[in-house]
Amino acid sequence: MEYAHAEAETALEAGDVPVGAVVLDRDGRVIGRGRNRKEGDHDPTAHAEVIAIRDAAAATGDWRLPGATLVVTLEPCVMCAGAIVAARLDRLAFGAWDDKAGAAGSVFDLVRDRRLNHRVEVVGGVDEERCSRLLTRFFRGEQPTEL
Repeated sequence: MEYAHAEAETALEAGDVPVGAVVLDRDGRVIGRGRNRKEGDHDPTAHAEVIAIRDAAAATGDWRLPGATLVVTLEPCVMCAGAIVAARLDRLAFGAWDDKAGAAGSVFDLVRDRRLNHRVEVVGGVDEERCSRLLTRFFRGEQPTEL
């Protein structure tokens, strides 16, 4: 989560919503990194998870990422949950729950939907307080001092 949080801080510095993500291979090595870039890239699909998954696919030379884990600071939305399933990731670990748009257990549970051809193991609430605090301060317009 430390690597994902560092990506979130970079997003914050760039003026974007502070969400960061990394993809780890089955040995725990970082093979993909991403941070929100919607504002900077003027791209509604430039979510941290999608960027990290694209980066991991490029690094491995395969769109399928079996054995991999996505670690992200915020519960993924429906778009990102779909990308997680499509990439065949084995696991998802996230920090803050998103009770407005989350698709990994709060509002929806797309990544574990039995109607899909692939389901993902989910661990939510990892370093939740720290991840939530960064988002709360961003949306309140506060400058982060101690993250």
